[in-house]
Amino acid sequence: MTNDLYAKMNLYTDDIDYIIIKFPPTGITVAAGILAEISDPFGTIVVDKDEVTLIIPADVMDDFSKRLRDIEKSADTYRLITLDIVLDFSVVGFMAGISKALADAKISILPISAFSRDHILVKTGDFTKAWNVLSALKS
Repeated sequence: MTNDLYAKMNLYTDDIDYIIIKFPPTGITVAAGILAEISDPFGTIVVDKDEVTLIIPADVMDDFSKRLRDIEKSADTYRLITLDIVLDFSVVGFMAGISKALADAKISILPISAFSRDHILVKTGDFTKAWNVLSALKS
């Protein structure tokens, strides 16, 4: 069944470089405010007990520099690949196959799941290779 899903999925990218920012847990309001002000179609915030992670386009970092205190940011930039297929919550192994194909190609990923679609971020330098690996998986 998973192979059928790979064949049906489309790959999407927005050609934007992203940066990953780590805030302390108390930075949730600042991170959420920054995300709310960005009009780009992709951004994410993840909150857990230890940190707040914000992913935004790299080219807007300077716009928010005054608000970015006590943060860490990724040394690399990342590119988005959306696995553009609506997935039911009962699907098993979809991301495992994606992850294995990219791991076999020595490509590190940051997977992000939304309600009905999965996304991955790959280092900008690995983007073309990752795109080609995923395109081959669709065959």
